Amino acid sequence: MMFDLPDNDTLYTALCTRDDSFEGHAWVGVTSTGIFCRLTCPARNPKPENCQFFDSVGKCIEAGFRPCKRCHPLAPMAEAEPVIKHLLAALDDRTTYRWREGDIARLGYDLSTVRRAFKRHFGMTFLEMARQRRLREGFTTLAKGGPVIEAQLDAGFESASAFRTAFGKLLGQSPSSFSQDALLRANWIETPLGPMVAVCDKRNLHLLEFVDRKALPASLKKLQAYAKGSLGFGRFDTTDLVEAQLKSFFSGNSAAFNLPLAYHGSAFTQEVWQALQEIPAGETRSYSDMAQVIGRPTSVRAVARANGANQIALVIPCHRVLGTDGTLTGYGGGLWRKQRLIELERGYKDKNAA
Repeated sequence: MMFDLPDNDTLYTALCTRDDSFEGHAWVGVTSTGIFCRLTCPARNPKPENCQFFDSVGKCIEAGFRPCKRCHPLAPMAEAEPVIKHLLAALDDRTTYRWREGDIARLGYDLSTVRRAFKRHFGMTFLEMARQRRLREGFTTLAKGGPVIEAQLDAGFESASAFRTAFGKLLGQSPSSFSQDALLRANWIETPLGPMVAVCDKRNLHLLEFVDRKALPASLKKLQAYAKGSLGFGRFDTTDLVEAQLKSFFSGNSAAFNLPLAYHGSAFTQEVWQALQEIPAGETRSYSDMAQVIGRPTSVRAVARANGANQIALVIPCHRVLGTDGTLTGYGGGLWRKQRLIELERGYKDKNAA
């Protein structure tokens, strides 16, 4: 990063005064609207508690914010390179379309040129940006009561067999080599934020992760070793229970998970995971708060590592932990998902208050 951002108070003052000295260096994401802007945006100033500041537009997009239609924060990048301008316009026209490399080629663009241009300006490829936009738009549809089909939240797998093939690649073996009566069985579950992999035995949930999490292959291999190779495909009653409670969570009916969990971590790590489950939906904590809760106030970094090692997403709500200054911090499922989960759970808090 070529420009170190000052503290949030300084940036918020710059936002309120429309200070152009941060132009091209700082952007603000407004959590109450889901929009990100330049600090010179003419829109009404948001409340300071609803502001998150970023040093790149790529990080704004990764955190789940969409560009403002008044200050057009993507305009400088679009004007700098015609290929970006054209593809951003195409994406705006087809926000829920599942873009592929072939679509870019049919528009007459060289794939490597497009990849370099988007990486240079946004830190992500065009296809990654399009996927995040598609999932975000689908989540917005569901939040307003629309059905999953309308939301067009494709899993990235077009069939169960495609999932089996992809799952086999993650573990470096063919689907046919998996045990038919395995002790641990994996299945994929559709959610409004993208597909998840659930690994269960007859009694417990061992893993629940978004399929695009980078740490997923390593987590699966650890489980395979734990089960002495007895990891395969299929469902148990536990899987059905996980799916039902996820559906209830995303539909706004209940934020409570009542699932038997199998922990794979040290005693300290398990202590952190149990403390995470005590954070009410709609509330957040800092890593320092969590260290205080477990009686280890000097173990903030160890708490952060335990938080990041969580492999049972949502049920063990590591997404409810923020930085000391209230900003989003790393989340294996992607910062944009973390933002959406926090927004979803605010609805539970409002419902409880009512």
